[in-house]
Amino acid sequence: MRHKGFILAVLTAGLCIAARAGDIEGKVTGMKGQSVVYVDVIAGKTFPAPKEHPVMDQKGLVFAPHIMAVQQGTTVEFLNSDNVQHNVFWTAIAGDKKAGHNLGTWPKGEKRPFTFDKVGVVPLLCNVHPEMAGYIIVSPTPYFAETDDSGNYKIKDVPDGSYTVTAWHEGAKNQSKPVAVAGDSKADFTLSK
Repeated sequence: MRHKGFILAVLTAGLCIAARAGDIEGKVTGMKGQSVVYVDVIAGKTFPAPKEHPVMDQKGLVFAPHIMAVQQGTTVEFLNSDNVQHNVFWTAIAGDKKAGHNLGTWPKGEKRPFTFDKVGVVPLLCNVHPEMAGYIIVSPTPYFAETDDSGNYKIKDVPDGSYTVTAWHEGAKNQSKPVAVAGDSKADFTLSK
């Protein structure tokens, strides 16, 4: 019986030192519309690529959604739902022109996949319809959130620790700040052009 008590004590101790997690929430102000907030690179940590493939649609001559946040390594499916041909390209990722890419032009109902391995902002364009524009924000971690229309966000289940959290908004300067997570934490941002 002493063996069982020892094993139970070791298991209980192991559960007590397991990593805790909390939520980071707050509000992004200063700009109208949707923003993206993400936990920046965590030294020594890598994350497996998500298995889900989100869809960036081209419908009604717009990219839908206009802004999409994904984790590094995510494969995004680009769908054409319009009766006209569309093209998807970007001239750079995070300002790196070598990371620019053109997926080509394709008709209604077809999809083209692309895996985003480089972190940063991907400004999407269409050669056929120059008025079309959208954004993919590639986060280095799985800890990110898109704000609601009022600027509120919540990044769920962030392990306790110290991080840099960054807020992005179309047409604004990024803002980063240190955040210590010990259970639930708060981080507000005020962005400007």
